[in-house]
Amino acid sequence: MSVDQPKVIDFVGVDKASGEVILTIADHLDWNDSRAHQMILQDKLNSYLAFIESGEILESYPDSKDRPVVINIVFKYKPDQPGQQFFAKAREVIESAGFSLRYEVFAESYDN
Repeated sequence: MSVDQPKVIDFVGVDKASGEVILTIADHLDWNDSRAHQMILQDKLNSYLAFIESGEILESYPDSKDRPVVINIVFKYKPDQPGQQFFAKAREVIESAGFSLRYEVFAESYDN
């Protein structure tokens, strides 16, 4: 499961402290081709939004009912400047749909 499998939901869990449903995207790709990376990520985010908005999330994870939903991207490599701009735009779109978008860098390479 990873960002390059657009039709797969990588991980789903409930944060016990906040009560949020966390949908995680595992992104292992580097940013050498930022544009291609953004397109792959966009496909994955669109699949996650479809999963939420279609109600499939409730069928697959009934515990998600009436909980805030967060899409969390876990990057192996820190996004470059165009990647960060893409993320900011994606966050606006996802927040306008009533959800949250976050990211974290799990294991940054020494080169970045």
